[in-house]
Amino acid sequence: MYTKIIRFSIMLFILAFVNKSFAVDGGKITPQKLRVEYLKNPVIDELSPRLSWVLISSENDQAQTAYQIVVASSIQKLNENKFNIWNTGKVFSNQNIQIYYKGRKLNSRGIYYWKVRVWDKNGMPCRWSKTASWNMGLLNKSEWKAEWIGLDLYNLNREPQLILPPAPYLRKSFTLNKIIKDAKVYVTALGLYQLRINGHRVGNDCFTPGWTDYNKRVYYQVYDVKSLLANGANAVGAVLSYGWYAGYVGPALFVGLPKVRAFYGKIPKLKVQLEITFMDGSKEIIVSNKTWKSSDGPLRESDIQMGDTYDARLESIGWDKPGYDDSGWRKVEVFPDTKRKIEVHPGVPVRINKEIKPVSISSLPGGKYIFNMGQNFAGVVRLKIKGKRGQKIVIKYGEMLHKDGTLMTENLRKARATDTYILKGDPNGETWVPDFTYHGFQYVEVTGFSARPADSAITGLEIGSKMSKTGEFETSDPEVNQLYHNIVWTQRSNMLEVPTDCPQRDERLGYSGDGQIFIGSAVMNMNVASFFKKWLVDLNDDQNKNGLYPDYAPTPLHWGEKDYGLPYHPGWMEAGIIIPFTLYKTYGDAENLKRFYPQIKKLIEYGCLKTKGKCYYNEGEWSDYGKGHLGLGDWLSIGPTTADDIIASIYLGYSIKLMKEIAEVLGYKNDVKYYGNLFKKFQSGFIHHYIDADGKVNVNEHKYDFYPEFKKSAGISGNTQTAYANLIYMGLLPKYLEKNAADHLVALINKNNDKLTTGFLGVKQLLPALSETGHDDLAEKIFLNKEYPGWLYEVENGATSIWEHWDSYSKNTGFASSGMNSFDHYAFGSVCEWMFHNLAGIQNNGVAYDSIILNPYIDNHFSYVKANYESVHGKILSYWKKDGDKIIYQTIVPVGVKAEIFIPSQKDKLPEVNGQGLSKYKSIKIIGYKDGKWVVETPSGNYTFSSLIIN
Repeated sequence: MYTKIIRFSIMLFILAFVNKSFAVDGGKITPQKLRVEYLKNPVIDELSPRLSWVLISSENDQAQTAYQIVVASSIQKLNENKFNIWNTGKVFSNQNIQIYYKGRKLNSRGIYYWKVRVWDKNGMPCRWSKTASWNMGLLNKSEWKAEWIGLDLYNLNREPQLILPPAPYLRKSFTLNKIIKDAKVYVTALGLYQLRINGHRVGNDCFTPGWTDYNKRVYYQVYDVKSLLANGANAVGAVLSYGWYAGYVGPALFVGLPKVRAFYGKIPKLKVQLEITFMDGSKEIIVSNKTWKSSDGPLRESDIQMGDTYDARLESIGWDKPGYDDSGWRKVEVFPDTKRKIEVHPGVPVRINKEIKPVSISSLPGGKYIFNMGQNFAGVVRLKIKGKRGQKIVIKYGEMLHKDGTLMTENLRKARATDTYILKGDPNGETWVPDFTYHGFQYVEVTGFSARPADSAITGLEIGSKMSKTGEFETSDPEVNQLYHNIVWTQRSNMLEVPTDCPQRDERLGYSGDGQIFIGSAVMNMNVASFFKKWLVDLNDDQNKNGLYPDYAPTPLHWGEKDYGLPYHPGWMEAGIIIPFTLYKTYGDAENLKRFYPQIKKLIEYGCLKTKGKCYYNEGEWSDYGKGHLGLGDWLSIGPTTADDIIASIYLGYSIKLMKEIAEVLGYKNDVKYYGNLFKKFQSGFIHHYIDADGKVNVNEHKYDFYPEFKKSAGISGNTQTAYANLIYMGLLPKYLEKNAADHLVALINKNNDKLTTGFLGVKQLLPALSETGHDDLAEKIFLNKEYPGWLYEVENGATSIWEHWDSYSKNTGFASSGMNSFDHYAFGSVCEWMFHNLAGIQNNGVAYDSIILNPYIDNHFSYVKANYESVHGKILSYWKKDGDKIIYQTIVPVGVKAEIFIPSQKDKLPEVNGQGLSKYKSIKIIGYKDGKWVVETPSGNYTFSSLIIN
């Protein structure tokens, strides 16, 4: 009897615990936006993925004090509280990002369902989140039973000036005789693929499987295709294209390299594994192998740079459906596998993100029609037409028009950028979208219409990597708003699988210098964590044996293997350290730092070796590596060129400084000491060698005699805006010299009529350096300048995106250059970083914005400035406006985040907050009065401050 009582008491205790743990309680926080490796319900192959969520509360001053994550192998088990995969229990922590999974071993093909709940600041449990999930891919290469298959169609090339063979079409029929429970297809290609099952396209991703160093790794996609399969006859088909693997890539044709295409391989190849599970538990696998059939088809040409040509008269109706007679098709070619890795694509998919209607149509002689899309963007068009069989429609793309209204294509160089469609004569009309190409354009020239086309004949399809928007920026100045619009659209155009330089001409490469300059702006506009996680693999895959990162990645031209040029430049190669460090500061992501730490060390080791341990470069020292060539330097700057060795030294010093911080993050104590001492050596040596007593940076110019033509034509100096801006921005000088550097920077700007002279490597740093040293007014004056050179000069001249050159175009004088003249180039858009951090005042004061500063620059030009930033902890708002003789300042601080807020006000009168006197708001701490602003510390919440304008 006594034993039964004890057992009954234990059961009551357990029931009470379970009820307390899993009942809906009264906590005031809700976890939302559950993510795995930054993605919503993804397919991954990480064995210890990172989980995160965002906290939402209707109350001010709330915080998470504990969390509980539970994971189960099915939704049913999760709902029944049978957490058979992982249950953290109650973990006392405020962490809601970068939480590593530590449950049972994850298995290939596994589907895992999870949810989380938190406890608020009062220790009260909150509602469970909605259920999220993740799928595991094939974790071992041996699980791939599929073979590489393809078809050599080079003998059918009909383009006399180019190599553009038709696209291979592949298919296989099969029969399923059981009820299907689940079906997933694992698919990849060397080249590009579009997969089809029973007449339907699989997925809506573009340019799959993505771009990598195909000799080292290739990515694959996973799709749930149960709804596409039938009980009985089925068919799977695929169209292949040459893509980055076998097509034209970069400027190889333009510069006349011995090899101009097919850098990784000649024939595109497909690998497909369709795995079907039936209701009775049995399984069947359909794989790519020698039993597939192949043929050419209507896609006669397909190339990313050159465009697609499609002859609808050659369509084989039903080729991707069961019952099709493929007796006339050939057997596929089967290709051997290599040691390359096959991994789940770790980034975000490329998608059609927006449809754009033309704003006008104009006609030209010769039956040409110009469609103005109203926006420069990356993508293609959808053609809708009704016409005669054999009628040819030719579509050309360009960013600008000549003064006579004709399409400007000179800046495309060797990129043909032309799509062609030949009608089959369907009386109901025909619709076509090019599948394996994209272009950068605002204007579309179309020939071949039999009459003036309808507005609906052409629709723009904007294509780019699908990333969530994180930033919004708006002011009372329409031209500044247009500038921000241009920056965002340029980012959208150039983040397509890799961070390209431009989307239109024959480059479109993942340039590292452009990427590292723009990364601080990129993270404000979009969530780029997964995008750059993928690209950092590309960059490290192509690091050379000396530890130098290439100018662009992937590096298809293999510059390092053949003497085609110099691909390693200061300011470009340091993307390998600057970008992962920025991702850490923005998202709290230390994984990239840890993964690539040995390779980053190699970069710095090379610098130390090259400088013979000095940690700075003497004049001419860096350029020895380039066999007499100078580096890219401060690309497209105006006026005196910043000495290559100054730039190389500055970036080496900055890398050493960042490396010390990275070692601290990773807990490598010996390296913290080592890089700390190394930075001191750099700083003292650089100051002694390059900086005068009054803080001016000088260069011993006679040592540049190895390249006298460059010195004579442009002039080389250390006393430049770019040099000082970088030294200040990067914190490379002691404070006593930083002020002198700022004085020299201001003097140079004043001497140039308060205008900038910076190129790619100085533009991002210029305005922050001025603001950091107390020159906000001058920074804003440069920012608002409407004359050349300046950001608003572009806006004044009709820009809808950011230009490559400061003077790419003028309404009065036309084009500055017809060759290297991109109108969709984001490097100069890196001013966006200053717009958010200084003009709007949203600043990261910790890691992942877990502590923030809200300190906007308020002046007489704007009547309001409003900026939102969706951090990994939640939404941040900084919005000030003038209301009569008052400043109204609205802020939002995410749950669990502390903020230091600067409120402009008279010193003798405290601002009001949410309609109360500041001193009465108990959760807000008054820190003091500084530079015309009251400084307060607030917990999370929504706050509206009101204060009198200071005259």
